[in-house]
Amino acid sequence: MKRFHGQFAPGGDPEGAPDAAALDVTRLLTTITDNLVGMIYRCRIDANWTMEYVSDGCHKLTGYRPDELKYNRRLSYETLTTPEDRTRVARVIHAALQSGDAFEVEYRIRRADGRLVWVLERGVGVRDARGQQVWIEGYIQDISERMAVDDMMREAVRRYESLFENATEGIFQTTPDGHYLSANPALAHIYGHTTPDELITHLHDIEHQLYVQPERRTEFVRLMQAQGTVRNFESRVYRRDGSIIWISENARAVKDSQGAVQFYEGTVVDITERREHEAALEYQAHHDSLTGLPNRTLLRDRIDQAIAHAWRHGYQVAVVFVDLDHFKLINDSLGHHVGDRLLLEVAARLKACVRGNDTVARQGGDEFVLVLTEQHDEDEMLNVVSRLLDAVSQPWSNNGQEYGLSCSIGISCYPRDGEDPDALLRSADAAMYQAKASGRNTYHCYTPELNQAISERLELETSLRHALDREEFRVYYQPRIDVASGRVVGAEALIRWDCPGKGIVPPDSFISIAEETGLIIPIGQWILHEACRQNSAWRRAGLPPIAVSVNLSPIQFRHTGLVDAVAEALAEAGLDPKSLELEVTESFVMHDAERINVAMQSLKSLGVDIAVDDFGTGYSSLSYLKRFPVDRLKIDKSFVRDIDSDPDDAAIVRAIITLGHALNLRVVAEGVETAAHLDYLKLHGCDEVQGYYFSRPVPAMEMEALLDDSLPGPA
Repeated sequence: MKRFHGQFAPGGDPEGAPDAAALDVTRLLTTITDNLVGMIYRCRIDANWTMEYVSDGCHKLTGYRPDELKYNRRLSYETLTTPEDRTRVARVIHAALQSGDAFEVEYRIRRADGRLVWVLERGVGVRDARGQQVWIEGYIQDISERMAVDDMMREAVRRYESLFENATEGIFQTTPDGHYLSANPALAHIYGHTTPDELITHLHDIEHQLYVQPERRTEFVRLMQAQGTVRNFESRVYRRDGSIIWISENARAVKDSQGAVQFYEGTVVDITERREHEAALEYQAHHDSLTGLPNRTLLRDRIDQAIAHAWRHGYQVAVVFVDLDHFKLINDSLGHHVGDRLLLEVAARLKACVRGNDTVARQGGDEFVLVLTEQHDEDEMLNVVSRLLDAVSQPWSNNGQEYGLSCSIGISCYPRDGEDPDALLRSADAAMYQAKASGRNTYHCYTPELNQAISERLELETSLRHALDREEFRVYYQPRIDVASGRVVGAEALIRWDCPGKGIVPPDSFISIAEETGLIIPIGQWILHEACRQNSAWRRAGLPPIAVSVNLSPIQFRHTGLVDAVAEALAEAGLDPKSLELEVTESFVMHDAERINVAMQSLKSLGVDIAVDDFGTGYSSLSYLKRFPVDRLKIDKSFVRDIDSDPDDAAIVRAIITLGHALNLRVVAEGVETAAHLDYLKLHGCDEVQGYYFSRPVPAMEMEALLDDSLPGPA
């Protein structure tokens, strides 16, 4: 340490007495060495690396005092180095001494308190007056904290690499011009490649090699440029073998410090199974389960399209209502399975009589509706209708038995007989009844004189306008049963009309009239108040608490006073909002999804539950289930009816139950009529059921008895 000795006085005589500005170099260096976070040392180049000098930092670093290490008085510094590191450290130091270079080496030492710490040693060989290397002078510092951080970084990298390699989602990085920079094994598997390297080598033009529709890549890049991210970006892509799958991508643009895009990175999920499932549900929602023909929902859409096309090009549209004659006799006498085969045969015959741009739909039962587009005159329509009559009237053979068939046909024409689907269907229906009245196996065109059915309807409408004031409405209740416990947990409130001279009129006969005339608003408010009042009365009577569900018409849902009307009914009855459930049909939900979502949110803020009725018969778009505040799905009875005999219906019901539970929704099956229905639903985890197997809709007094029966007996 001799080179640390001596004084230097800036501005004065180095041999004379120091002036006021003199600097004590020894004191300065001592202060520095004593306060360094680490240990300065000088050691001999011998077998034990004997320390001749160590700074006061020695104690903090090693736990030993400097005098304990100097000249190996208590122990040598060499013994502090872990045995695993000694050979490596010696090799590094000797190599530096031989080359005349400084050295730097990391290793572990065992402190006096037994703790193991990492240190970094930097040193250099020092020569004596004869030029021989006899010492090493250097500095040792504790780097345990940095090493711990490095370990954490290495572990983080290891975990990232593990996640990257073992993730079930595909992970990628691509250049904006369509090259893969990296991909994980999951992505290679999704795209049908053996390894990520194979994928990267093969897919050098993402736009044209991967996407079935190249414009999807263009849209992907556009969104990246505009937003910097894409979310749930769904596309069809080619796998290596040429097959097509659906994928969903989430990605972001990675930019440098100047904001320039370096690459895109993100994840890919194969959603083929989900898209196929949605397509199947959507098909079922728009097509008749027996014949595969468009159902009522799709029929209305086809009529709307035909009207719009005809209006633009000056064509006419014919709506043809076909009803089989005496079908009920065949169905009842020979069985539903024979009736179903007959309906399939008729559907095929009707389709064979029309062009590709026409529509054949099944209205329900034995009723079919044809939409003949681009008609120029009445003769053209009647030629088609004559072919229909002739085709349907051909004998039909079943198991060697031949049956004679016929049908009654009613025809309405746009724009003469109506300008919207409802008007055209009503007119064609009225004309069909006239054809039946004329002896069947014929057709009849709608004329203004065919107003008997319409007159009856007007008579019904007139009576309906006074029914509320005359207190002619009744509320019936159909119990809802918890499958697990078998107890009544709810009831659906169903309106009935006790019309003088007609008796009890079912809702199917007057609800559509009420909706068209706007009477549904006051009628809907009445049933809402009555259902809440009755449920509150049951509770006050000590009966088991249940939730009463009330169906809401689309007209009610669009009415601005709906939320206030619900709040008023609850307050007037003093009923807990959780004891009220509001039902809305699936097809209506999807008709005006955004506005309905707002209304639903407002209703949910009151605390009531919301159920989607007739699930599976509407558009069956699944996106709304995630966004809307829905509590229950009610499986339409048309799917439940044949679950014990129709594999397709059974599969649909299973799928709806699974879907509902995946979204944390309770699932209710309607139309349960047999023990077989119940057993199937119980087996597949359906939460609640209702139907004739348990009870038909009954007046309040009978419902009260059902609730009373469900009270637990004495202990």
